[in-house]
Amino acid sequence: MASLKEVAQRASVSLMTVSRAINEPQRLKPETLAKVREAIDALNYVPDFSARKMRGKSSKLSTLGVLALDTATTPFSVELLLSIELTAREFGWSSFLVSITSESDSERAVSQLLSQRPDGIIFTTMGLREVNIPPRLVGKNLVLANCISPDHALPGYIPDDFGGQYQAMKLLLQKGYRNPLCFYLPESVPAGIRRRAGAEQAWREAGMPAEQLRQFHMESGDEHYRDVVQILERFAPNGKPDFDVLICGNDRIAFLAYQVLLAKGIKIPQQVAVLGYDNMVGIGDLFIPPLTTVQLPHREIGREAVLHLIEQRPNQGLIKIDSPVLERESL
Repeated sequence: MASLKEVAQRASVSLMTVSRAINEPQRLKPETLAKVREAIDALNYVPDFSARKMRGKSSKLSTLGVLALDTATTPFSVELLLSIELTAREFGWSSFLVSITSESDSERAVSQLLSQRPDGIIFTTMGLREVNIPPRLVGKNLVLANCISPDHALPGYIPDDFGGQYQAMKLLLQKGYRNPLCFYLPESVPAGIRRRAGAEQAWREAGMPAEQLRQFHMESGDEHYRDVVQILERFAPNGKPDFDVLICGNDRIAFLAYQVLLAKGIKIPQQVAVLGYDNMVGIGDLFIPPLTTVQLPHREIGREAVLHLIEQRPNQGLIKIDSPVLERESL
């Protein structure tokens, strides 16, 4: 394995210049930085951050540990983890991931994480939820990503579920839809409550009658996704829907709704428009017609969580990240 000295010799610079290229690249002239990076690539040099930390020669953040509860085991939130890794890499920091696979696995995961002596920790989950922080992480340099603590005392970055659904409902009203049927996530899920509140706020502001906004929540558990089939049967007897737009709690609900509506011969969006939520990676454009949905800002959440640690931002509580509406042909 190549050494720091060999990199310096190949680039014709000092050892200090190589160190700065790795740790503080902004301090070097672009041409000098390019020479050092060419030497690093040519020699396949790998910086030994752990040795540097053990010697106590760096007071700056160098390693981010990611504690992932369900995040790495589901396809819907991979973008969050990728954003964390790429942002850390962009600023010259290393990162590593430890997954929590169950509640009973928490102690093992925390021990594994802390054994690496991370300078900062990101606790992340799949799907916005309230989490109990393991006691051994209390007082650590910790930021939450896509989750909240019971007392909201920890810094965290979460999607603006209220704002996303609020803007989506405003779009529907602007387009003239007046008879929505809403099928939200469970009331036990933070996003389910916040998205409903956002839709109701936009509805009230438009001066629309409350009884005209028909709303349902899923029961908890994936097996209840199919409940949307019965609800659609109830409100679309004989293939004649009495609603003009279906507001779905996420894109998975919209996927089921498409099948039911199209099987009944109901045209989307000519007879019924459909709105999803999440913008599941690689899925939205596969709907026919393509699904209008709200973007979960996983990429931005991951990036902001990393920058919170790198920039040593003060604890500002929960920061909500915009969730934009992505309009496609289902409206």
